[in-house]
Amino acid sequence: MIFNIIKPLIFKFDPETAHSLAIKALKYNYIPKTKLLKNDLISTEIFGKNISNPIGLAAGFDKNAEVYNSFFKLGFGFVEVGTITPKTQYGNPKPRVFRLEEDEALINRLGFNNSGADIIGSRIKSNPPNGLLGINIGPNKDTKNKIEDFLIGLRKFNKLADYLTINISSPNTENLRSFHNTSELHELLEEIAKEKKILNTLVPIVVKISPDINNHEIENICEILVKYEVSAIIISNTTDRNRENLKNINKLEKGGLSGKPLENKSNLLINMFYKILKNKIKIIGVGGVDSASSAYEKIKNGASVIQLYTGMVYQGPDIAQKISKELVEIVRNKGANNISELVGTKK
Repeated sequence: MIFNIIKPLIFKFDPETAHSLAIKALKYNYIPKTKLLKNDLISTEIFGKNISNPIGLAAGFDKNAEVYNSFFKLGFGFVEVGTITPKTQYGNPKPRVFRLEEDEALINRLGFNNSGADIIGSRIKSNPPNGLLGINIGPNKDTKNKIEDFLIGLRKFNKLADYLTINISSPNTENLRSFHNTSELHELLEEIAKEKKILNTLVPIVVKISPDINNHEIENICEILVKYEVSAIIISNTTDRNRENLKNINKLEKGGLSGKPLENKSNLLINMFYKILKNKIKIIGVGGVDSASSAYEKIKNGASVIQLYTGMVYQGPDIAQKISKELVEIVRNKGANNISELVGTKK
C-alpha cells in the first residue's frame, strides 16, 4: 500500500501541517481510484437511511466541510464534519496537535478552529453530499451564551444535515463539559426541542459525550436523552486523562487524547449505556478503531455504527475499505445475515 511507503515522509511534518496537506490532496482529488465494496452483510440503517457499511469518519478531520465527498469515495459509510461554531474561530495557539507514535495516539487542543457557520453552510449548499452527512456544532470560545450558539447551529444546518451532533464533550473549550450535569443537559435539550418545533424540522439530534464522566452519571444522562427523544449518542470524545501508561513524551501535553489508549475506556462506556438504553437510542462508537476486530468489539458492546479518525492517521486513507472487507468475513464467520444482528451481543 502506497501509504506505508510515504508515511515516514508525512510524519516528518508536524501533525497540523500534514493534516492541511491531506485536505489539499483530497480537495484536488489526489486519491486512489478504488472499486467500493458493497455487501449486504455489512449494509445497515441509521437515522432512517441505509448506508453501505457502518464505518464513519469522526468529526475533527474535515472541520470546514471541504472534502466529505472524497471520503465517501474512499469507502466511508457516513461522514461527520465540524465542529462548527457560529463565528469564525482560530482556536488555541500552535502547536496544538501532537503524535504519540509508540502509543498509536494523538493529543489535540485545537479549540474548535473553523471557518464559521456562514462560510461552511454556503460551502455545503454548493457541494451536495453524496452520502450520509452529519454536522457537528459547538459554541464559540468567547460566547456569552453557549445554548444560543447551539441554537444558531441548529438554525443554520437543520436543512443541510442528515443529523446534527451537539458537541458537549471537547476538553478544549472551557466549561463545555458542564452540560453533562443533569440540570444543564436538561436545559440545553429542552431549548433544542423547542427550536426544532419553531423550525418545523425533524433533523435527528445526536449528543457527543465525554469519556471522563463518572459511572453514577450515566443513568441520569440516559434518562434525559430518552426524555428528549435524542436519536443517537456518540461515545466518546477525547479524554484528558489516561496518561499514566503512555510511552511517548508528548503524553505531558495538555489536550484531548485519542486513539488506542481510549479504546477500552470507550468500549466499557458503550456497554454501560447500551444496557441502560436497551435500543431506545442508537450508539455511535468511537475511540481506538483501527481494524475490523476493534470495530467489531465496539459493535459487540452495543454500537450500531462506529467512527474513526486517529486510526486513519496511522493506517492510511483506505482504512474504511480494509475494515469493510474484514467485517464481511466476521459477519460470515458468526453465521449472521447482517452486521446489525451482532450489535450488543457481548456477554
